[in-house]
Amino acid sequence: MTYLENGSGQDGYRIVLAHGAGAPMDSPFMDYFAENLAAAGHHVIRFEFPYMELRRQEGSKRPPDRQPKLLDRWREVIEAVGPASDLVIGGKSMGGRMASLIADEMSVGGLVCLGYPFYAPGKADKPRTEHLEILKTPTLIVQGERDSMGNRTAVEGYSLSSAIQMSWLPDGDHSFKPRKASGRTEEQNWQDGVARVSAFVRSLG
Repeated sequence: MTYLENGSGQDGYRIVLAHGAGAPMDSPFMDYFAENLAAAGHHVIRFEFPYMELRRQEGSKRPPDRQPKLLDRWREVIEAVGPASDLVIGGKSMGGRMASLIADEMSVGGLVCLGYPFYAPGKADKPRTEHLEILKTPTLIVQGERDSMGNRTAVEGYSLSSAIQMSWLPDGDHSFKPRKASGRTEEQNWQDGVARVSAFVRSLG
């Protein structure tokens, strides 16, 4: 398994980030968050799920692995780079959602989700929130206000665990990009996202 590491993070938690369904661990989004969190003093580790490794090797467009295989990869990574209690796990969209499903099981130090897919596009009536109602791991979800998989209006109607902090990025979509009319830029939202993740990780002690 190949890892990408940024920063030394002499003390505190290490942040382990997984990619989303469609883009690899070195996408512009993942690079930005990893590099800027490292610049803020954190040690960041990235990895890929098996299907994405095969995409890279074969140049194919394989669909994401089924959930059990994705969760097994997360467990392998945590065991390889742990101890779990020293890790804040999470990632972009699907990567963060898979991390949220095993965070309590693996007893990690914290969870960070960047654009959580609360529901599939167009299926707001079928939220994926059951486990989030009872989550015990300290959690930060950074979300664009108009995310097509969990906009602010929809999410604020959910009964989420008190362990979860929601942090909203103005007018952001699923990758935090705002509309021009908002007066915001994508990089401003990404900068804010990095700052909020960094502050959250430091707050864990």
